[in-house]
Amino acid sequence: MKALSLLPGDPSELSLRLCYTDELTDSPQADTMERWDVAVLHEETTAGSITFYRVNLDRGLNAFRVMEQESDELDEIAQALLDPDTGNFTEDASGQLSCVGSSLLVMDKVTLDEPWRGYGLGAILAIEAIHRLMAGCRGIACSPGVTDFSSDRLRDQTEWDRVNDKIARGWERIGFRLHQGNVYLLSPVSTQLEEQRGAMRQRLAELGTSWRTAQDESPAP
Repeated sequence: MKALSLLPGDPSELSLRLCYTDELTDSPQADTMERWDVAVLHEETTAGSITFYRVNLDRGLNAFRVMEQESDELDEIAQALLDPDTGNFTEDASGQLSCVGSSLLVMDKVTLDEPWRGYGLGAILAIEAIHRLMAGCRGIACSPGVTDFSSDRLRDQTEWDRVNDKIARGWERIGFRLHQGNVYLLSPVSTQLEEQRGAMRQRLAELGTSWRTAQDESPAP
């Protein structure tokens, strides 16, 4: 982990702003899939973002087809979890989930600004957002990997693989398990999810304490 003194602010003061824009269009596609944008804020300054899709399998159109048309990333998840004919969970995916809820929550992208990276904050913030959005969902899915391709160091295949493996391990710590290909699945009623939320909240508080201590110990300019 990078030195805490390099953080641009107290990490325990980060906050989330969840936003769903309803365009008031009476369309089956809008009924099937909702996009939720989560802004990561520090003193009202944007420090990153998380994008979720809430897919309602029992409303509107065939959810498989809607995800297929939206993006390659959502298509990958639909191919792994949903039946093309019914738009519902496949028998295999269904067997890994409880019978509570009728929607699928997809964590699409988690992005932090460069100064905030390298401290494990992505997983801490994501688990809080998941907790707010998972009500009524039967499953939570993601396809972990690098979303920011601007770094020159990621042009090296070894470094690319290392970073992707690190990201996947972060989601496994929350409770996500590899289902098929690069698609990970998590049950909202997983005890690990709730346990890790508590542990990560404590970790965030500890990071804040350590950051403040580092600031107090820094030599005066």
